[in-house]
Amino acid sequence: MNDIDLAQTPSTPLVRTNSREGRLTMAGDSYPENPFEFFQPIIDWVEGFLADGSAPLSLDLALVYLNTSSIRAMMDIFDRLEEAHQGGRGISVHWSYDPENERVGELAEEFKEDCAFPFTIAPRP
Repeated sequence: MNDIDLAQTPSTPLVRTNSREGRLTMAGDSYPENPFEFFQPIIDWVEGFLADGSAPLSLDLALVYLNTSSIRAMMDIFDRLEEAHQGGRGISVHWSYDPENERVGELAEEFKEDCAFPFTIAPRP
């Protein structure tokens, strides 16, 4: 499985996957010009990882701003994670955010409401 390693830009988050460790990391702003083109490889990686074996998957998120299209893409990812969790897969999310950016904390809480897997939200020190 090919891992993803995308540097952060002004409009896209850093994205790193590690299939050996079962980890997806995303950090930064997310308002890509073409959200489908940006997020499809990430969704494909998640689907591929979940289809290949039974190892747990952890998401480490430090997203600062998400536009509507990015929120939809994240919802797609979380839907796949929830389905895997319901099927017995170990899934966890840790979302850290700037405590001065309450909106992102609230957004993370909204995502968490729809998820049964472990989902922690913590302000960065």
